[in-house]
Amino acid sequence: MSGRKLRWLTVGLMASAGAGVLALTSIMNSAFAFGETPDVAAASDPTTIGLVMGGSGTPIPGADYVTAANDLYITNPFTTPFLPFTDTTYPGVLADGLFTPEGYYPLSGIKTLPVVTSVSQGVTILNNNIQANITARDPSTVFGYSQSAVISSLEMQQLDPSGTPSDLPVQFVLIGDQMNPNGGIFARFPGLQLPSLGYDFYGATPADSFASVIYTQEYDGYADFCQYPINLLCDLNAFLGIEEVHGTYLSLTPAQIATAIPLMTEGPTETTYYMIPTENLPLLDPVRDIPLIGNPLADLLQPDLTILVNLGYGSITEGWSQGPANVPTPFGLFPHIPLGDILQALVGGTQQGVEGAMAALTDPSASSLSVPSLADLADPLAALTAAASDPSLSLTDLVNTLSSDASTAYAVLLPTADIINALLTSVPAYDVSLFLDNLSNPIDAIGLPIAADTAIATLAAGFEFEVIADAASTIIGSLTSLIP
Repeated sequence: MSGRKLRWLTVGLMASAGAGVLALTSIMNSAFAFGETPDVAAASDPTTIGLVMGGSGTPIPGADYVTAANDLYITNPFTTPFLPFTDTTYPGVLADGLFTPEGYYPLSGIKTLPVVTSVSQGVTILNNNIQANITARDPSTVFGYSQSAVISSLEMQQLDPSGTPSDLPVQFVLIGDQMNPNGGIFARFPGLQLPSLGYDFYGATPADSFASVIYTQEYDGYADFCQYPINLLCDLNAFLGIEEVHGTYLSLTPAQIATAIPLMTEGPTETTYYMIPTENLPLLDPVRDIPLIGNPLADLLQPDLTILVNLGYGSITEGWSQGPANVPTPFGLFPHIPLGDILQALVGGTQQGVEGAMAALTDPSASSLSVPSLADLADPLAALTAAASDPSLSLTDLVNTLSSDASTAYAVLLPTADIINALLTSVPAYDVSLFLDNLSNPIDAIGLPIAADTAIATLAAGFEFEVIADAASTIIGSLTSLIP
């Protein structure tokens, strides 16, 4: 813990003995930050204003979101010892959170903002609110999730360009941070830009500017991306982690968050880092969806597959990088783990997998699973046929539905073209820069571009699949809605 954290923790512990002293101290700190002389006579208890932002696709978080963010993370006993300002409140419209655009093209549709534009506007909005609180001598608690964690990170850089401890009355709680120094995907590939998609890999969240707490879920592909992405299994698991894990932070239970593991740091830092373990590999979630045999098969594969995935993080047992959490850590080529240790772990994993599969097969609850019938599956052609024969359906309704579906179908072409554009232009340029930067080490000069391409191509293919799947789902839903 840094010296500044210890000072604030001491003040926090003294609060029960003298709330008035704490209030006066907070106001004096805020005033001194701007070179002002504090008005002792006007001293009153400062109000810590909560600025809770949504993730991508959630511009207005809503009251339930704000409550979950506050209860699960901001006032969590893991968090509060490291934040100097307590009793965060959400006045007025802030009870529903702070509006930020949160556009996420291409995954959130072609009519939404690209990430770089959305983030830029979000930083301006957040900065305006923080400055207003500072003027009112109120501390700010900033909560960022996913894209808004990026907004928060860039705001830290704007408020404190020196990257050293700041006395401004602002504190941060971040979850699913894509700029997480050792794991965030924007920090794993420094210098990468994909302008056709509106992505800029910004680098790492400042670690020594403001009192901050960052929570990450294991295998969250945005905040916990593979350190050695030449490992294709790790990349695939990370992508499925984006789909299955990244969006679940606010649906976790307090008991799950209580399993959070404090991560090691190095040197001075104002930030505390936690890793929340994930029970099952996201890579096996599709297998677990198979009726009857899914869970036994997944339990059979998981122990050994977990070892192979974790090698992408430089570990056999943990699904996150083992270096200091506060140190920006770009991707590398190969982990340094003895082959004998890997083989020994795989032998043990095989035995564990067999035992797990047997236990799943004898689980009484498994017999209650039912196999869906063909009648349960939506058939767009049948829906269209039924709709066409329905005398109550006007020709206008049918034509308008088909026109809308056609628009949805060809809308896929733009993000597809932009993904291809990125793969054919920006990615090769990044490869060349990696090659030239590592000419002193021929293995890295050749291997690092291959590792980067493996990761980027995996993510690009996954995002393209999502774009097509979303369009198909919309079309099927539209046609099905015509059924009387």
